[in-house]
Amino acid sequence: MGTVPHQVMTGTDQAETRVLVLGPTGTIGHAVVMAALEGGHAVDCALRPHHARGGHGLPGDAGLHFGTVAQALEAGGADVVICCMASRNGAPADAWAVDHAATVAAVEAARAAGVGHFVLLSAICVQRPLLEFQRAKLAAEAALMASGLRYSIVRPTAFFKSLSGQLERLRSGKPFLLFGDGRGTACKPISDGDLARYMLGCADDPACRDRILPIGGPGPAITPLEQGGMLFRALGMEPEFRHVPVRLMDAIVAGLSLGGRVSARLAAKAELARIGRYYATQSMLVLDPVTGRYDAQATPETGQETLEAFYGRLARGEAEAPRGAHAVF
Repeated sequence: MGTVPHQVMTGTDQAETRVLVLGPTGTIGHAVVMAALEGGHAVDCALRPHHARGGHGLPGDAGLHFGTVAQALEAGGADVVICCMASRNGAPADAWAVDHAATVAAVEAARAAGVGHFVLLSAICVQRPLLEFQRAKLAAEAALMASGLRYSIVRPTAFFKSLSGQLERLRSGKPFLLFGDGRGTACKPISDGDLARYMLGCADDPACRDRILPIGGPGPAITPLEQGGMLFRALGMEPEFRHVPVRLMDAIVAGLSLGGRVSARLAAKAELARIGRYYATQSMLVLDPVTGRYDAQATPETGQETLEAFYGRLARGEAEAPRGAHAVF
């Protein structure tokens, strides 16, 4: 699939564009803030009140609003809202509170304020919703589509940070872990910057209006086996892999689920284990609804930075991968 033609808003194109970013302290939200400022836009950020004490890491050029989205819109207004809010770990309660309830509240506030375009960061994995956080995201998508707002729902494939968690394992002499043979799944990883620029461009591209937009980074789909090879090359090391059977994950999920019947703590761990199993067995590519198979050729591409180039920068200490709860491993 070729690169998606997509023009990012610039100050020249729309000098008066004011962008409100929700979830600006996350890695993608922060990248959107930086890309919007580089494009010459007026940028506002809605933050929770505790961020007023500092530690948010946002540039001084951005307007900071501590409170609700409605309060931020009342104070500064916005032509475009870009929502990058997401639950930290995908646990059901957190997912329905953030991925759904907080997102729907933001949509309602944007509609009441007369915002021109709402860009929602979702996830490509909602195509096959087997987990609570996916169902929460789908419910939020549905609320946005029914709101009457002009919208773009962006469903990216895997993030670079999510595929970088084994770097320190390899540096310490441990093998790269693979589920199964490492060839059963694939993705088209996308960098924070490329995704941020794509999301900004949605508001100025008629082809992106009122659409669900799956998007990956540049180049062919990559399997976990290929990801491991890239990391070893970046480190200048000989490849060494350890294969973990998926049935082992099934046993862990089953055991935790059984314990979860009597323990809320084990129930939460069971859901996290199910999330891990999902990412170990499902590709992050466009799902063909007819065949039920993932289709790399149908998965659009955008941007310039490849995962292998990022791994090189990561190995040299020129980049960081703050994974948080988004790691596959």
